[in-house]
Amino acid sequence: MIRSALMNVMTAAVLKAGRGLKRDLGEIENLQVSVKGPGDFVTAADKRAEKTVFEELSKARPGYGFVMEEGGRIEGTDRSHTWHVDPLDGTTNFLHGVPIFAVSVGLEREGQLVAGVVYNPATDDMYFAERGQGAYLNNRRLRVAARRDIAEALVSCGIPALGRASLHPRFKAEMAEVMARAGVLRRFGAAALDLAAVAAGFSDAYWERGVKSWDVAAGALLVREAGGFVSTADGADDLLGAGSILAGNEHMHRTMLDILRRVR
Repeated sequence: MIRSALMNVMTAAVLKAGRGLKRDLGEIENLQVSVKGPGDFVTAADKRAEKTVFEELSKARPGYGFVMEEGGRIEGTDRSHTWHVDPLDGTTNFLHGVPIFAVSVGLEREGQLVAGVVYNPATDDMYFAERGQGAYLNNRRLRVAARRDIAEALVSCGIPALGRASLHPRFKAEMAEVMARAGVLRRFGAAALDLAAVAAGFSDAYWERGVKSWDVAAGALLVREAGGFVSTADGADDLLGAGSILAGNEHMHRTMLDILRRVR
């Protein structure tokens, strides 16, 4: 397992934020909810979790910059390091009491993803990775699944919500292409956990459009450190800026890329 000072800092931050989310999960009906847009909610719990992560990481690594879902970009005095923070990935699941949500923190160093933590407070599952050190779920080393046949694969995806109607036509076309070839298609509702599932071998491939850096930074490193391949849904390397993601083992990634390229 990874026992570095950096990993201790990151896991401590997400555990502290996760304790608050787990407490709030039992009191969903009392949460103050405001609407950012159709199908896209932000809760008081979300903001508290982000504040906790921000304070803990700032205290441990002063000067690092932040890119956060709620707080936006905060430039640090150390321009070579940036935290990408999603304090509650899977907000809609959380609001409905579905125990599939996570605190996700990824660290970018000079343009490279070097560390990531994805923590699900509902199940107490901690996924973590450092560049060159492997990926883990709690105490278990992770490897991506070895399947090669897309017809036997479980493929997960992100379905654009009502507020992202512009993405609907392309998603429906891509979904039709994937469904015609893949064994089964699933939607879990939290990008960080979708990527963690690929790293753990629970899912064979995953793609989504309309994602942000805080959605995928930690999970993308998990997949790579578990022996998988990650790119944008169009095959590019700009994971933190392009707004899409595709992950799987070498064979599934290549097959899925060929399938998605059929849609223009």
